[in-house]
Amino acid sequence: MTRKPLSAAGRLAPLLRAGLIAGVVVAAAAYPLAAIVGLTTKAGADAVSGRSLRLQAAMPAQTTYVYASDGTTLLTMFYEEHRRYTKLADMSPNIQQAIVAAEDTRFYKHHGVDAKGVARAFVANQQAGGVSQGASTLTMQYVRMSLRDSAQTPIEVQQATEQTSLRKIREMRLAIDLEKRMSKPDILERYLNSAYFGHRAYGIYAASEIFFSKTPKDLTPVEAATLAGLVKSPSEYDPASSDQQAATDRRNYVIDRMRQMGYISPDDAQAAQSEPIKLKLTDPPNDCVSLPKKYNNWGFFCDYLKNWWSAQPAFGDNPLERIDKLRRGGYKIVTTIDPKIQEISVSNVMGNEGSGSPFAHGLVVVEPGTGRVKSMAVNRVYSLDLSENYPNSNPALRGKMKGNYPNTVNPLLGGGDLPGYQAGSTFKMFTMLAALDAGLPLGTEYDSPHRIVSIYPGGGETSNCGGLWCPSNASGAMSGRQTMWSAFGKSVNTYFVQLEQNVGADKAVRMAERLGLRWRTDVDRRQAAPEKSKYWGAFTLGVSDVTPLEMANAYATVAAEGRYCEAIPVISINNPDGTPTMYRSKSGQTVEVAAPRCRQEFSADAARAAADAARCPTGDTPARGSCGGWSTADSVRGTVGRPVAGKTGTTDSTRSAWFVGFTPELAAASFLADPDNPFNAVGDAQSNKPVGAVAGTLKEALKDKPVRQFTPPSEAISR
Repeated sequence: MTRKPLSAAGRLAPLLRAGLIAGVVVAAAAYPLAAIVGLTTKAGADAVSGRSLRLQAAMPAQTTYVYASDGTTLLTMFYEEHRRYTKLADMSPNIQQAIVAAEDTRFYKHHGVDAKGVARAFVANQQAGGVSQGASTLTMQYVRMSLRDSAQTPIEVQQATEQTSLRKIREMRLAIDLEKRMSKPDILERYLNSAYFGHRAYGIYAASEIFFSKTPKDLTPVEAATLAGLVKSPSEYDPASSDQQAATDRRNYVIDRMRQMGYISPDDAQAAQSEPIKLKLTDPPNDCVSLPKKYNNWGFFCDYLKNWWSAQPAFGDNPLERIDKLRRGGYKIVTTIDPKIQEISVSNVMGNEGSGSPFAHGLVVVEPGTGRVKSMAVNRVYSLDLSENYPNSNPALRGKMKGNYPNTVNPLLGGGDLPGYQAGSTFKMFTMLAALDAGLPLGTEYDSPHRIVSIYPGGGETSNCGGLWCPSNASGAMSGRQTMWSAFGKSVNTYFVQLEQNVGADKAVRMAERLGLRWRTDVDRRQAAPEKSKYWGAFTLGVSDVTPLEMANAYATVAAEGRYCEAIPVISINNPDGTPTMYRSKSGQTVEVAAPRCRQEFSADAARAAADAARCPTGDTPARGSCGGWSTADSVRGTVGRPVAGKTGTTDSTRSAWFVGFTPELAAASFLADPDNPFNAVGDAQSNKPVGAVAGTLKEALKDKPVRQFTPPSEAISR
């Protein structure tokens, strides 16, 4: 005859009448039987059932893993609790047996609450005059951990952790109900993925990795017993401490329990107990400051990834929620950073300017047509420790604040909240694109004297100009009649001021915005406002602050024939179950978070025309027009060894120097400036360093790749 299982109250009531639960926690009189039996009312049962369903669905926090673009080079991890969920089938039977032997020998016999265990604990505690044994089953322990980890409010956290009889009773009820819904293997799997083993190891995967540098499926009986022994008290039985005696005693206790349960033979148990504990410790990285030393310079890219992530609505309603998802969501992130291109970029910037220089020398590489950031390199050490940094180069801060070199975590390359640096004549690209987009051809000619009186009010060189802005060229050799080709190649200021006047300064500003530039200083925001931008004549000469990430991506749009893609640091983001992470776009479509976000910003012909003119500064030969005999960076074509376009840029008194270059495959922007003191001039002698860094990076990054040609612009736009 099959015996009908007792209800939850049926199992608990006899224990309560005998005062057994009181022996586990506090006096039974504190919670009369009626209060517990009352939980079997429909309302009480429904509440327990609902909570059990939550526990069944709840998954513990997991570690997010971040890889380079090859999908195998680990950059770092993000976690609050280092955990990687592991299926029971991927765990050694040794650890499954060891944890049952250590924590709940009757696990496969009870239904969530072990009446015999409670009775045994009561007797032991009565004899000891205090709590010497607990009566929590594995299922009850899992309920407790899950309630704690899934708590949504401070009250729920308190209820899950408070040391009261009510909490214990709640765990019993939930454990009994949960065992009706989940199999023993499922509960054991959840338990082994939730338990804390010490040393920031949550779950068996992290514990195996941290203590033995292996996966759970490879654990030996001795290793499994060592780990299983930690759950009761991770600090007390810590095998990584200087004295392993307590850990050894606890391990041997577990081995003996495994022998008693028939999991291990007496001879094997004796041999195992005689072995010393042999650890192979691993310290898993966490966050950007924990990158391996050989990848230290990648920290700036990692920081950009975090900032990008915190801005994605797909991961929460605000930055705090999004970063919490990063630390707890268990994602696998394959980033866009290319180990080879990153190494080349670092070599080029560090070779030009060492980390002990106050001048930051940075370089960013972006892939046209996707916006994927392939490298972010700067001559700095990514570190929070500024104690040994050099004095600040800003006289006003010297003696009060350390300089940000060689160590810093400031987002010097973009993607953060720093405004960037003035980029000089690289901004002429936005004026040229605005003109081409408006229908002006490449052959548009202007007589370009050394100095010109503009239509724009004030600012800059206003002497004897009647209060109007009157800029001049850097050299008298730039004077004469110019087209877009020759004016871009020689960087003729007076030509581009006239072109800007023709198309409208506000159109140049809007073009820059269309290509991803954002204004981060009060001055730039004020000047870029619609009511003011039409008078911002100096915009074409690059007086606004900008980051190399923005400039590389803007020029990448030209290389991609007018297709603008948001800069993005990820190739793929997968959920713990391996599925791509999705979000609902503004258009209502469900798309992958990691998918490129692109749009056609202007015509392919306008982009081809801009690229044709941009071949002039590099010493390359355009498909249609003439560069006028000389250019500002004519060594680039010879260095790169393939079709290449770009633009130099320097600011007043050469306080900063820039070069942005691109081929059909890659776009790169490099700068040299002092972030601590913008008035500390780089000087003309160093202005070619960004040119060399970009040219060298493009050459090595594209080595052995097929040579791609720029598509010539139409004859109509080349008139």
